[in-house]
Amino acid sequence: MNRFFKQWLTAGAGAALGLGVVAFGQSPPSAFTWRQIKERFEAVNPTLIAARASIDEARAGEITAFLRPNPDFSLSTDGFQLAPNLGIWQPLSGVVLTPAISYTHERQHKRELRLESAKKSTAIAQSSFADIERGLLYTLRNAFVGVLQAKAVFQNATANLAYWDQELTVNQNRFNAGDMAELDLNTLQLQRAQFETDYQNAILNLKTSKIQIQMLVVDRTSIDRFDVNGAYEYSDKLMPLEGFRMAALEARPDLKVAAQNVELARSNHQLAVANGSTDPTWSFWYSHNASFANTFANNTTGFSVSIPLRIFDRNQGEKARTQVDIGRYERLRDAAEAQVYSDVDSAYVTLEQALNLLGRYKEYYLPLAGRLRDRRRDAFQHGGASLLDYLESEKSYRDANLNYLNFIGSYLTAAAQMNQAVGREVLP
Repeated sequence: MNRFFKQWLTAGAGAALGLGVVAFGQSPPSAFTWRQIKERFEAVNPTLIAARASIDEARAGEITAFLRPNPDFSLSTDGFQLAPNLGIWQPLSGVVLTPAISYTHERQHKRELRLESAKKSTAIAQSSFADIERGLLYTLRNAFVGVLQAKAVFQNATANLAYWDQELTVNQNRFNAGDMAELDLNTLQLQRAQFETDYQNAILNLKTSKIQIQMLVVDRTSIDRFDVNGAYEYSDKLMPLEGFRMAALEARPDLKVAAQNVELARSNHQLAVANGSTDPTWSFWYSHNASFANTFANNTTGFSVSIPLRIFDRNQGEKARTQVDIGRYERLRDAAEAQVYSDVDSAYVTLEQALNLLGRYKEYYLPLAGRLRDRRRDAFQHGGASLLDYLESEKSYRDANLNYLNFIGSYLTAAAQMNQAVGREVLP
């Protein structure tokens, strides 16, 4: 039985570690850095491309806004001669043809104000696109961090499994030498199930994380050949909170949208006032009348101007509505600024908490867990500690390492949250 277990242990360990080397240990040809993933995302992500089209739509609106009114052309006739009872049948001999052209002249710089409003709408579309990109990049960065975290957990699970297999080999030799009870050996052998479960779960999480980021960058490469590279570490130095706040006030695209909406509302109010003015319509016509007795009056021209009387409708409703809009967008701008402060402050306290835990684990808990496991292992091998104590110290060591890796992931996620809160990359 012991010989069989030894052969099974050797084969199982070799297969597990061999799978790790083949599937994840080698660096695939398509291993992307964060910068490369970001560039690919910006080039191929369909959601981002669709959002970018709104900018072109807004620019097309500028063309429409700056168009002049179309002139009108009219043609009138008069003077048909129909008198068959008098023996006269020349219906076209005295027809008067009068072609005319009219054009409405826009006053109070309506056309220029429409263009100004359209350009401000384009600027809002650009800032809105930047805000959409900000949110999508946050999702992408979280997915990127997720792959790095899954890789770190996988490497940790692989090392734990290899370590435990070594321990089983040592204790198998102790059992063969009569230095260990079979019950204790079987307990250690059963404990391997937990290590193997951690290993398999790590593989599953790594594949799932890769699938998520592949979806965002529209990558159809097989999972085993797709990978990302990046430093899975943290920086224990943060600039003051006020620095992040000032950077956010300068860079946040949604705050820019709120401020630009105020300016657009003011332009729209100016346009509403201009639309309340009177636009005259100028007309010019030419007339040919062959029936005039005065031969010099056969060809005549004329001119007229039509001026609407804005007695009742002076665009009062739009003037009032756009004036209210100015105040409404000013309040929305204040709300957006308050949201910026809230987002930055929340990300900052999350970073501080992650750094506090990471520092404590790195300086105290990890070394302590390692020393405790090694001492309990040595004591167990020499009969100075129970098997239960050794297994408990091993679990504590494994949990401490896993927590440390997860806290690094929490820090990197909080860094991505801070980048989103600021509106640009301020943390690597």
